[in-house]
Amino acid sequence: MDNYTIADNFSLLAKLMDIHGENSFKTKSYSSAAFTIEKLPVELATLPAEKIFAIKGVGENIGKKIIEQITTGRLELLDEYIEKTPPGIQEMMTIKGIGPKKIAVIWKELEVESLGELLYACNENRLTLYKGFGEKTQQNIKESIEFFLSNKGSYLFAQIEQYAAQVDDKLKTVFKDQQFELAGDFRRHLEIIEKIEWVTTTDTKTLRDFFIANEFEIVVNAATESAFKGKENVLLVFYHSTPQKFYQTLFEKSCSPEFLEAWVDMTAFNETYTSEADIFLSCNKPVVPAFLRERKTILNSTIPEVIQANDITGIIHCHSKWSDGANTLADMALAAKNKGLQFLVISDHSKTAFYAQGLTEDRLIAQHKEIDELNARLLPFKIYKSIESDILNDGSLDYSKDVLESFDLVIASVHANLKMKEDKAMMRLINAIENPYTTILGHMTGRLLLSRSGYPVDHKKIIDACAANNVVIELNAHPKRLDIDWRWLHYCLEKNVLISIDPDAHSIEGFNDVRYGVMAAQKGGITKERNLSSFSLADFEAFLAQQRTKRT
Repeated sequence: MDNYTIADNFSLLAKLMDIHGENSFKTKSYSSAAFTIEKLPVELATLPAEKIFAIKGVGENIGKKIIEQITTGRLELLDEYIEKTPPGIQEMMTIKGIGPKKIAVIWKELEVESLGELLYACNENRLTLYKGFGEKTQQNIKESIEFFLSNKGSYLFAQIEQYAAQVDDKLKTVFKDQQFELAGDFRRHLEIIEKIEWVTTTDTKTLRDFFIANEFEIVVNAATESAFKGKENVLLVFYHSTPQKFYQTLFEKSCSPEFLEAWVDMTAFNETYTSEADIFLSCNKPVVPAFLRERKTILNSTIPEVIQANDITGIIHCHSKWSDGANTLADMALAAKNKGLQFLVISDHSKTAFYAQGLTEDRLIAQHKEIDELNARLLPFKIYKSIESDILNDGSLDYSKDVLESFDLVIASVHANLKMKEDKAMMRLINAIENPYTTILGHMTGRLLLSRSGYPVDHKKIIDACAANNVVIELNAHPKRLDIDWRWLHYCLEKNVLISIDPDAHSIEGFNDVRYGVMAAQKGGITKERNLSSFSLADFEAFLAQQRTKRT
């Protein structure tokens, strides 16, 4: 083991000890030792123990740890700290602008354990609430994380969408006489994209020459498939086809394995089609759009008239400057009204969410007064009084019944103590669902895509409980959440449970995230009639009247 490796181990140990809040004298001694060792003109491995101990700034304690590394190739104390430090916290140490002291605050006070969660917190303006984190620092951290994550190769659909469109437009402009159609996971609107796929009639050599000229790396170069990667680190995959077989290939590359296997068992290809629709019509089957080609049962079902973005009539679940939002309540309401929407449900954080400036009872009274004043001015548009109430450890909500009575509707969500086993998570959620003041169950699992898997739940039992208690399940439309997972929406439909496509917007721009919720809802076969945020103002009022009967 050379000096540089030994120095790196001591440097890492010092940082980890700092993060864990250990004695500053100890951490500084390891940090100083790392600096000293890095500058030594002789390799430590060539020295006897007494000479190592005699080096200024080393001493016997650190000297023994040097010898341990030379003889075993490991440092046991470092291994112990690595073992008790979450991988996401260790990853933060690679991000420019976040030192051990700041990481300790992020982990211990903000309760964030991954870069994805930290990026989400930056987007919600949460870092600025803590000492040592100003707006400039938060922005620098945000940019550093985005750069880091962009080099990992997996992307949210929302992150990759614009790039995919740009490449698609470029290809169709350059190769006007050839066919290019997007396929694969992107075309099926999956929430996480690891590669962007096309079917093309362009030959491999022509495509290879084009990408080499544009400074792309060749990943695959075969007769039937090519793949390239540019500075954006996005894998672009192309399936080469003849014009005659183009639509069959496009169909095959735009289905889940389950759907395609069921289709092949049920029908036969003749290879030559004029469109994908022609494939379905030739077998007397209704056209199944690519985003619904997931479960085989769709082949024996009526194709639903799924919800569209323009079916959304109101914004449910958003945050203003009253808690951790970026815009005033008046600005949020006017923006929603100017979009042609009929209502807005303001759901700022409740008092337990101190990190998000959650609303105390006194501040709630002031907010409700502002809502009344705005409603008098904005008629017929209406703002509804709501709250995103924290589900506490025992499953109760964090206001008294008298306070909960003051809201038109309550969104109940878990925000703290997310590391739970299934029995604990289920107890908290079921208790909240059974609370007569709960209208909507917010982001059911607490997941953050590519960042946090969320706490384990029994989806069927949760959906059954919502059905029994007339509770709506949120489809949180933030592209990092998309929670409830669309794969469970069919069961919501079976149990006649309403969903609510909600942006969880912390700014006016956040309203646009509704679109991603709509796309996820489409994959689950949701119609506008089964989505609360598609209700007309009159129907929404009738829904709330029905909810109020639960309280009595």
